[in-house]
Amino acid sequence: MKAMTLYEYGEHAQFQAAEVPEPAVTAGHVLIRIAATSVNTVDTMIRQLGQDNLPLAPDLPAVLGMDFAGTVEAVGEGVTAFAPGDEVYGCAGGLADLRGALAEYMRADAALIAHKPRSLSMRDAAALPLVGITAYEGLKRANIQDGQKVLVHGGAGGVGHVALQLAQHFGAEVYATGTGDDKLRVIENYGVPAIDYKSEAVADYVEKYTQGAGFDVVFDSVGGANLTNSFEAAALNGHVATTVSMAELDLTPAHFKGLSLHVVFMLIPMLHNHRREAHGTILNQLSEIVDAGALKPLLDEQRFNLEEVGQAYDRLTGGQSIGKVVIDIR
Repeated sequence: MKAMTLYEYGEHAQFQAAEVPEPAVTAGHVLIRIAATSVNTVDTMIRQLGQDNLPLAPDLPAVLGMDFAGTVEAVGEGVTAFAPGDEVYGCAGGLADLRGALAEYMRADAALIAHKPRSLSMRDAAALPLVGITAYEGLKRANIQDGQKVLVHGGAGGVGHVALQLAQHFGAEVYATGTGDDKLRVIENYGVPAIDYKSEAVADYVEKYTQGAGFDVVFDSVGGANLTNSFEAAALNGHVATTVSMAELDLTPAHFKGLSLHVVFMLIPMLHNHRREAHGTILNQLSEIVDAGALKPLLDEQRFNLEEVGQAYDRLTGGQSIGKVVIDIR
């Protein structure tokens, strides 16, 4: 089969087309004919940084690509939830010892996949798994409740645009930050008040939208130094969920507000073979939410095929994309 392969890591590392053996199906796994895959920031980080700086990067030669949608070709021993011909989606490879989706076929742990939402195309479905699981897990760990006020930092981003839709689905009153006309428009198109973080101070929008009380849940898909803004924006005894916590921060503001901080690192099940079935369960929940009309992934307008993988990665790292960058495999 054809696979786009990296033979080195680095800022200028090039994907090369290679003929590699089709993976054999094994117990507890399925063989999937890949229709589409999407690019996540962590994929681009693996390409640029490699194992020396990012231990989760695969050995070279490497086939990346975590997200996918496709059709089951064969099932291994013990697999009962899927059959050949089923349309599925998931996030199941492209790191450590798990070969990824930048190929015509992929072997995936059956616990990490689910039946594709019926209402989505393969392209749309391939955009959802990593960001969908991350957003769902973060909101649930933050104990989101009907009627709460929720702030999403980075509401036009890959995780953020899913988080704000899910928060709406869970009955919250949602607000989101962003900047630039295009991204603010994306947020507003979801019926959510858009806050330009470059022109509005945290104290000002907290006063404007919560009468100074703060937001019950802050979902911070920007993270890092921005967590200080999240602490300021959160209500007393509120919850802050973040996808990026690799930073040295003064937790004093969080202490005096009694905040709960939830760090979401959705790669743990793949990296450590820890509770992988939880991801399959979340994906099934997301399929139901999608098919109920409450969630739709936003796709970047530019299209790429398998041999244009490098251009797809560059589009994301260059900041040109709005919505998920998707690669058509077939």
